[in-house]
Amino acid sequence: MSSDDFDDGPVWNEFQWESHLNEIEQRSEQLRKFITSDLKGNTPRWMTLLQESLDELDAVEAFIEEELLLDDAYFPEDEDDWEDDEDELEDDDFFFRDNSFPFYDDDSDEDDFDYGEEWKELSEDFTFSDYGSIENLDIYRESREYAVDVLKWAEKMPSHLQNKSLNEFVINTLKITAKLAGGYSFGFDHDVLGGNIAYTKKALISANEALLFLQKIKDEPFIPSSVYSKFHRRLFEIRNDIGIYVQELRDRFLTGLE
Repeated sequence: MSSDDFDDGPVWNEFQWESHLNEIEQRSEQLRKFITSDLKGNTPRWMTLLQESLDELDAVEAFIEEELLLDDAYFPEDEDDWEDDEDELEDDDFFFRDNSFPFYDDDSDEDDFDYGEEWKELSEDFTFSDYGSIENLDIYRESREYAVDVLKWAEKMPSHLQNKSLNEFVINTLKITAKLAGGYSFGFDHDVLGGNIAYTKKALISANEALLFLQKIKDEPFIPSSVYSKFHRRLFEIRNDIGIYVQELRDRFLTGLE
């Protein structure tokens, strides 16, 4: 998402963006179910990704990219379409488009990036700018590392022990990182910062959901108390850090209004 797309229009706040993103998720739900389901409906998506990936980190990154592409399939290419609620994109448009979120767009126009300043991606000083790298965002790294550890644990679980609460815990853990990446892809310019905030709030919701389902499997025989305690402590800290990050983004947005 580029800030240039909104230079001529009013600046949306986080709530306007949130409403729009909710509509996008509703539109993509059918496509999401088609892509992420197996024929018999017995294999959780996270397990399929593990089977298709080189390792757990590869599976996490594959999930992130898949989530962002599913959402991006319903972002209009023409900024004039943002205000036209009646325009609907056909589902099969997804398979013919090549305009994924900037964070994953390997074919983006080279003019959109000053390659003479690539060093900024390596510097934490530019993390909160269009030149920065999400790899320097602490909460993203922590969430991704947590997701990798959860997958390492869950993939050892016999299928007959996997229940709905466990699967929901794993999938919401993965969503945390995906939503953080989605927010970061919007950037930090004032005209798109509301979208960043809205997406990051979805990461916060996923963290709360993951905590809820983790607590539901607390007394299951397949999760030792020591493992539960470590998972809960780390997830609790991640959830709180995301809450702080959301407030920091809000402060940046309000500063831009002054």
